[in-house]
Amino acid sequence: MTKKQRAKIVMDELEKLYPEVPIPLSHYSPFTLLVAVALSAQTTDRKVNQVTPELFKRADTPQKMAAMEVDEIKEFIREIGLSNQKAKNLKRMSELLVERHGGEVPQTFEELEALPGVGHKTASVVMAQSFGVPAFPVDTHIHRLMKLWKLSDGKNVAQTEADAKKLFPKNRWNKIHLQIIYYGREYSPAKGKREQDFITRRLEI
Repeated sequence: MTKKQRAKIVMDELEKLYPEVPIPLSHYSPFTLLVAVALSAQTTDRKVNQVTPELFKRADTPQKMAAMEVDEIKEFIREIGLSNQKAKNLKRMSELLVERHGGEVPQTFEELEALPGVGHKTASVVMAQSFGVPAFPVDTHIHRLMKLWKLSDGKNVAQTEADAKKLFPKNRWNKIHLQIIYYGREYSPAKGKREQDFITRRLEI
């Protein structure tokens, strides 16, 4: 079975399972999505969704966030890992959005990745989900499953992203990366038993 054939099976099965894929992080604007994704590094989406409602009540625009002190931002996100650095990043990121971009979230990878605390994955999520630009953000589930499904050698996330973009149609990238995340959480967790991981079993036939 070729990689293209394996990828087709994966796409077909994921579409049956998850015809609709809501974004796991609660948000209601490009800025609130940017903040939520930046906060999600090395923590769970569930934890982020627990702290952002109160944070966004206080500051849901770059202007409001930039006006806050770092310690105040940290108080809202203290339950999240790396809260010290993330609070500093959020304040400086918001200041730069105001200074450089008129308080709007930019719509290019280069401008997004120039912001503090915004790496390629975070920029990819925002570009895909807020602006509809084809992107393939690779999280730990995608990196692991692409290797497990023999669609990538798993050397690093950059290679996994490149392999995914070659194997899956561009018009499916924004949806399928979420479908793989949902599948990994539900059927193939990183730890524990994987008896329900039927896609991996099928690809091993």
